[in-house]
Amino acid sequence: MSNLSIAEFVDKVSEIMPVMMREFFRQETNEFYKLNITLPQFVVLDMLNRQGESKMSDLAHLINVTTAGLTGIVDRLVRDGYVKRTRDSRDRRIVNVALTVKGASSVKEMIGQRKKMTAKIFGMISQEEREEYLRILEHIRDRIVEQKG
Repeated sequence: MSNLSIAEFVDKVSEIMPVMMREFFRQETNEFYKLNITLPQFVVLDMLNRQGESKMSDLAHLINVTTAGLTGIVDRLVRDGYVKRTRDSRDRRIVNVALTVKGASSVKEMIGQRKKMTAKIFGMISQEEREEYLRILEHIRDRIVEQKG
């Protein structure tokens, strides 16, 4: 397998990644179902957990949706008590979104479940293999960041 062309490598990765992604998604979907949230809603909750209170326009940009598209997602999160909206006191056109206590607790629970699932899946390989996998992922991430900058 050491003499794979880039095309052969792409073919193999294209076969493997969907299997891995389906398993991650299958397990996360069970958690989303328990909390009655969708994947896009979780992405917003996760971003707010990482970034803190954020402007709607910034969130829309970060998750690559229109502000109108984000409005629908946030409406449901507000309705279900996961986030709250506030207007900027200096410019009422600016709408900020922040996690509620319920939202923060739910994100923490989901992240805990994701960690358990990741440990279960990557527990099937050796520590050395995990370290090599992580090294490769970090290397790819660094190259992506360099290209963007």
